[in-house]
Formats: sequence, structure tokens, C-alpha cells
Amino acid sequence: MSDFDPVRIGLVSVSDRASSGAYEDKGLPALREWLQRALKNAIAFEPRLIPDEQATISATLVELVDGARCDLVLTTGGTGPAPRDVTPEATLAVADKVMPGFGEQMRQISVRFVPTAILSRQVAVIRGRALIVNLPGQPKSIAETLEGLPKADPPVPGIFAAVPYCLDLIGGPYLETHDEVCKAFRPKSAIRTRA
Repeated sequence: MSDFDPVRIGLVSVSDRASSGAYEDKGLPALREWLQRALKNAIAFEPRLIPDEQATISATLVELVDGARCDLVLTTGGTGPAPRDVTPEATLAVADKVMPGFGEQMRQISVRFVPTAILSRQVAVIRGRALIVNLPGQPKSIAETLEGLPKADPPVPGIFAAVPYCLDLIGGPYLETHDEVCKAFRPKSAIRTRA
């Protein structure tokens, strides 16, 4: 049995073509692989592969948070400006609070690679005691936004550094990370010491 709090994480890949079987989904495996490298906690994953339908996305988020009791839900896909890109709208529709800093930081990271990063519309919200974050659609971009750019000058923190403390504040499990992948940041007063 692990000393670390168990965490339940919902993973949602939003794609018309992947959900219909037209091509292989790469979002869910990329999210799972990164989280398994980053977290010391025991993780129970709740994966979902769904089409770009706003009502379906909202219903899936509600089911993962209210039904499956996920502490964290990460989505990938559907955040651009195209007509079928409705993940942010579906996410905002189920929100209790909006957390704009996550989207701002993701765009700050991604714009270092492509100028079209300003077209991304990722949002993050709190629903109950869960954090829901929209991530980019490409596996490489998922890792970059979660991890940040530690070798940049100056280094740019990834969004996941703030996720554990956010979960602390909303009553979620205490997440602990492998620092070489992504060092969680907490104020000194919020850090648990191990015996």
C-alpha cells in the first residue's frame, strides 16, 4: 500500500474522427503516460473518448466529477477556433469557478513554438471538489504545457506545478510529484513532511 494519497483522474479525448474509429486516438495514451511519470500517487484513471459535441462533453465532465468522483479531469482536443471546437464552452457550462491562469500559462508556453498558439482557447474550471483543465490536442504540446520549459531562459513553469496546491485548496487529495518531471509548488506552510 502506498503512503501517497490515491487520486482518481478523468481523461477525456475529444475528437470526432478518433471517436468514430477513423484514426487512432493519441491523446489518452499521452495523458496517461505523462501522469504516470509525474505522480508518485496511486492513480485510478477514468478514460473517455468522445466526439466534438458540446452536450456530450458537458455530460461526460459532469459524470466524471459527480458520478465517478474524479479529483482531476484533463481534456485534450476541441479547443481551437473551428466550428466543431466546443470543449471550452462545454467546460464552462459545468463550472462553479473559472481558473483563467491555467489557459493563460498554456498559451504563454505554446506561443514559444508556434504563433498560432494564440488561437487556442483552453480553459480550466472548478466543479465541486474537482479541477477540470482543457489541454492542447497534440501529445508534444500536452507534455510541454504540463511540464513547462525548465531549460528556457528564464525557465517557464508548466501548469501542473500548480495543480497539487489547487487540489489542496478545494479539498482534494495531496498530490506528490517526481521533481525531475514536474516539481509541484506549494507554500511552505502547505507542505506535508514525511516521517
